[in-house]
Amino acid sequence: MSGRGQRPLHGRRRGCGGRLLHDALRIHLLSSAAPAFADLTLGDLRLLLSGAKSSAGRPMPDGRRPGPGGWNRIQLIVEDLPVEVSRLRAGGLPFRNDIVTGPGGSQILIDDPSGNPIELFQPARRDRGA
Repeated sequence: MSGRGQRPLHGRRRGCGGRLLHDALRIHLLSSAAPAFADLTLGDLRLLLSGAKSSAGRPMPDGRRPGPGGWNRIQLIVEDLPVEVSRLRAGGLPFRNDIVTGPGGSQILIDDPSGNPIELFQPARRDRGA
């Protein structure tokens, strides 16, 4: 793997862990907002790593804070987040928070039966003419 075009994702023990995965395991870096966030892929697997300064580093409304490893999570991309949230809430799924919207899109976290976070994500709509 060539070093051209690559840059460190974080300082030692301060970021989201993306550098180790990128450099040592040869996982592809899609995007970086170091040291807060890294978006990595390996084949069809997409891994979102969140450091303390990321939106995933914020406490949940119930006061829970991320522990070691942050709230790294599986992300499921949806076309209409409010519709999916309504459907899943009606089915009794436990959500950690309400929908949060930022420059990249909107997201919400569900707890799986083991307490692991699963993110439902709707990308921001981009003006195709820009």
